[in-house]
Amino acid sequence: MVLIEKLAQDLTAAMKARDEARLSVLRMAKSALKNKEIDKRAALDEAEEVKVLQALVKQREDSVEQFQAAGRSELAAREKAEIDVLRAYLPQGASEAEVLAAVDRAVVETGASSPKDMGKVMKAALAILQAAGKPVDGKQVSTAAQQRLTR
Repeated sequence: MVLIEKLAQDLTAAMKARDEARLSVLRMAKSALKNKEIDKRAALDEAEEVKVLQALVKQREDSVEQFQAAGRSELAAREKAEIDVLRAYLPQGASEAEVLAAVDRAVVETGASSPKDMGKVMKAALAILQAAGKPVDGKQVSTAAQQRLTR
């Protein structure tokens, strides 16, 4: 089932259950997907749909950080709840062990030996993970690459 169809079904279920919090997140996600489809002027493929949802999660994560820094824990909690709803529609990401393995393989493939080679390692590691079909946060790969290159 296509992601947008699943969202539409869950949106209907949330309306019937009168689950306002989930309903607003699903409406926002469906709207973001539809806007991207309009911008592209063609139907989105699965990878593009995942990218849109990942961007929405990233926005919420940034908001959580800012709300916590400002002492607005109630707004941070609401954003975290939205993240949980959105993550249910994303494929399982790469585990920490998989990220470390990809970074190690990238270091060997690129011949990287110092933090100056960070860009090459990042590019290669992200390509390895994407080829394996594992969505991953670039920040996670960056942290693993920094740790590996500073040893």
